Order: sequence, then structure tokens, then C-alpha cells
Amino acid sequence: MSKRQRDTREHARRAAELRRRVQARRTRMRRAVAANVAVVVVFAGLVVGWLAGVGEDTPAPAPAADDTTTATVVAAVTGVPVAVLDAVGASGVQKVPDAIAGQPALTESGKPLVVYIGAEYCPFCAAQRWPMVVALSRFGTFSGLRVSASAADDVYPNTPTLSFHGSTYTSRYLAFQGVETNTNVRVGRQYGPLDPLTAQQQQIMAKYNAPPYVDANSAGAIPFVDFGNRALTAGSSFSPQLLAGMSAADVAAALSDKDSAVGRAVTANANAITALLCRLTGGQPGEVCAGPAVTAFNGRFDDVTAA
Repeated sequence: MSKRQRDTREHARRAAELRRRVQARRTRMRRAVAANVAVVVVFAGLVVGWLAGVGEDTPAPAPAADDTTTATVVAAVTGVPVAVLDAVGASGVQKVPDAIAGQPALTESGKPLVVYIGAEYCPFCAAQRWPMVVALSRFGTFSGLRVSASAADDVYPNTPTLSFHGSTYTSRYLAFQGVETNTNVRVGRQYGPLDPLTAQQQQIMAKYNAPPYVDANSAGAIPFVDFGNRALTAGSSFSPQLLAGMSAADVAAALSDKDSAVGRAVTANANAITALLCRLTGGQPGEVCAGPAVTAFNGRFDDVTAA
């Protein structure tokens, strides 16, 4: 074989090796790009799911109530028949607000002030609003209440309720502040902000929602209610589990049935709150505070004085 032939063959071999290397490099690059795209797609999906805060197994949010449903529910909750409240009395009540002593009276415009602090996502707040609204409605009038539900991705999801956000309360006997600090919908990993606490409300939470005024296991819990600095409660007076699977309209309808488990739980605890409020107002209004729904709690709030 001549030198020229050997050179030609060597050149062909090197050219073939170069083509092989270039092809192998292109293959590796295509695979790397495909892998990176897959990672980006997966990561984007995870980010979207994380931002939504809702997984595949999360229950769907409760549907919003229309104006007619809201009006029906509010009318039922704020107007529970007195005969039902009297018939239920103190039946089944296990937890009542705890009296506190030696604290300056909490008032607004010369009237005892009740401060409720909760959040729309909270199922325990959802449960407790029912007896709160029933009781306070015996002393005054709400406007702007709306149907709501606890968060779909928390324990006891979609617990039906009302919200104090945007509502007002008028009464000859009491003042009331209802604060909902957060919505029931996540923004990122947190529930959206709603009602900021005033400086006074922050002081109330810092002082009274902590030992020795509440049990260490309940410190910081919501819902938290300060009844004129004469009594406090942290948490709900009955389990949200009782309302599972119900709509706000279902709960409202049950309030007129003294034999309903839901109706009895809500109205009995409303009676306990009513009896406490009667202590704050000095027994006013008389037609409420002298009725069987209140006298059923005689002796339970003897340590509570008028605010």
C-alpha cells in the first residue's frame, strides 16, 4: 500500500471518528435538554399546587350563598323562637365562659363591650359564631352578616357558619366588636389577611389570651371572646364535627327544632352566653334576663359582676 493510500485511509478514519463524536455529543445534549424541560414542568406544577395550597384530596370550597339564602339564614339565626330557647335551657352545656376578677371593666360608650376575635378559615370559630349570634341578637341587632364556611383544607373542612367581617351591631345594652383576622382562602401558604386588630384588641389578646386567664393549652387559641373583662372563653363550646355535611341553611333550620342535636347544641350554648351577658347588663332587658333560658343557669355566673 502506497503512502498516499495510507494517508487517505487514515483521513477517512479520523473523519468517521469525528462524526461519531459529534453525533454522540448531540445525543447527550438532546437528553439533557429533555431532562431539564421535564424538571421545569414538574417544578412548575409543584409551585402552582403549593401556591394554591390545595392538593388532590382537598375538599372543594363550599359554594357561596346567594342573597336569598343569606337573608333566610340570618333571619333564622337572629330570630330563634323564645319558646325553643326556654325549652332547651341549659341542657347539654359542658363549657361556659370562665369568670375573671379584679380587672378594669371593658366598655364602649358606657356599655359593656364584648370582643370576639376569630378567623374565617377556623372551624372552631365557625361553630362558635352560631351561639354568639343567637345570644347577641337577644340584646340588639346585627346588620351585614353573611353566610360563610371554614377553610376547605383545614380540619372539619367547610364547616358552615356566618362571618362577622363587614357586619355591625347596635344595642341599647351592649357593644360588640367582631374581628375576622383572615379569610378562608389561601394566598400562598397563608390565609389571606382580613380585619387587622386595633391597638386595644392586640392588648386584650396579649394579656387575656394567655395564662393565668386561660389554660396554657388554650393560650392564643381562636375563637377568643372577652366579655367586658368579666369573663373569657377560648375555643368553641361544641365540636365543629356536629355540623359536618350541613349547609348554613340546614343549621339555621335546625335552630327552631328543640329535639335536633344541632339545634340543642347551638341554642343551649347561646343560652349560656345570654345568661352571662345578663350579668354584664345588670339584668337588662328584663324580658330576656328573667326568662327560663337564663334562669336555667342560676348559680353558674355568680362570680361575674356588671361591667
